[in-house]
Amino acid sequence: DCPNAGQTESEVAEKGALMRVVFMGTPAFAVPSLRALDAAFDVALVVTRPDAVRSRGKKLEPSPVKEAALELGLPVLETARMTPEALEALRAAQADVFCVAAYGCILPSEVLTMAPAGCVNVHASLLPRWRGAAPIQRCILAGDAETGVSIMRIGQGVDTGDYCAQASCSVPGKTADELTAELGQLGGDLLVKMLPSIVGGTVQDESLVTHAAKISKAEMRLDPAASACDNVRRVLASSDAAPARCVVAGKAARIVSAQEALASSSISNLDAGALAIHDKRLYMGCSDGIIEILELKPDGKRAMDAASWAAGQREREGSWETLS
Repeated sequence: DCPNAGQTESEVAEKGALMRVVFMGTPAFAVPSLRALDAAFDVALVVTRPDAVRSRGKKLEPSPVKEAALELGLPVLETARMTPEALEALRAAQADVFCVAAYGCILPSEVLTMAPAGCVNVHASLLPRWRGAAPIQRCILAGDAETGVSIMRIGQGVDTGDYCAQASCSVPGKTADELTAELGQLGGDLLVKMLPSIVGGTVQDESLVTHAAKISKAEMRLDPAASACDNVRRVLASSDAAPARCVVAGKAARIVSAQEALASSSISNLDAGALAIHDKRLYMGCSDGIIEILELKPDGKRAMDAASWAAGQREREGSWETLS
């Protein structure tokens, strides 16, 4: 494919005078950064991880970044690691700066210093809080009031480099998918705004560091012994890779949407592990309160709202438990 397909000669000439950028990214979070960079600068090369099985089917699918790059007519290099061939392609791009957003590969020192302006990363947290692989889910699980994005220099450690700019947004009530989309757009806008003047940065305060370790499936299991707030946070932070699951009325299910029961709820008292259906609404007791299930997906069935699920139940009371 021609990288300049659909562009006029004047537009191509104008881009030729702009900062040349190599972009590295893979998931949907990175797409707004790629689109923003393409609109403002000359994206010489897009590097992303190879096609993989990304959904429940067995078909290989391109990364969201690859799909966006091809739509924009940009050259794409697919690689899971920095091979000699990949390094040669990066050198050949002759970029002024490398921009990274959730690429999914540790970059060697040679890459970090290859471009004259270095390597800049879009990280989905307000550093030094939540360094690591899962900052969005971690901020939800921790009940943070706000999070944001940091534009930072990539250093030798994991998210340890100096940050050059930050922007924030609120967290409460947002799912991981909603927060990912918002932070992705926030990061793309901020990256383009500050990239022309990127110099130096603010050194991270090591005393404030928290680590966002990768989320495991076991962490997302709902538990009657946990608080209502913690169980709702697990639902909000859940994803297809690590869903919020439990056993409801004897059958395993994913809890797609839930909230803490309102004070005005007709159910005011429910023991931990108890389940009740009232006015076509589903309530589950936790250690310190009650959560209302708004949507769930029993194993082997489609996702449904609580009223539809309740309509198929004979008993109005029962129990729920964590998956063993």
